[in-house]
Amino acid sequence: MFTGIVREVGRVVERGGDRLVIVAEELAFLPGDSVAVNGVCLTVVEAREGYVRFDISRETWERTALGDLRPGDYVNLEPALRLGESLGGHLVLGHVDTVGKIAAIVPRGEERVIRIYHPPQYSPLVVEKGSVAVDGISLTPFGVGEGYFQVAIVPFTWGNTNLKRRRVGDRVNLEFDIIGKYLRGWRGG
Repeated sequence: MFTGIVREVGRVVERGGDRLVIVAEELAFLPGDSVAVNGVCLTVVEAREGYVRFDISRETWERTALGDLRPGDYVNLEPALRLGESLGGHLVLGHVDTVGKIAAIVPRGEERVIRIYHPPQYSPLVVEKGSVAVDGISLTPFGVGEGYFQVAIVPFTWGNTNLKRRRVGDRVNLEFDIIGKYLRGWRGG
């Protein structure tokens, strides 16, 4: 389980087949650790001096935006929540519901508003002022409509996640609020 609070922005150094290797210089990982990579729960299979390797199934490549990654791309990293740690964001499982697409990034004062499109069947799961994880970042949706929502990105989040490197048209992993899914009896889209 995760919180949606990004702890480090890593950089992809290898991606292909069943392997993803990331430079992670600030966090220390051990084999067997769970790590959210752009919001996708992955298991560390190898960790050494600033590098961490994950094995990725075809299902994960196909159902998430991880398949879009290339060497040099930046990814959000969050280690699994440990008992007794502050929750900080919201409950995130690392099980991506769908992939969305950035439709607009609009500066508004010091913040930015990002509009994200998603498959319309997921609209019942997006609650105005609820929560959503976008590439593993805990955010609050507003301006919710059929197949889209907006999120406001404050300067700290912009500067400490991979969002500042995102462009219109980029695909992002979306995980909708687990409590909302349970309340709706959601069985998947």
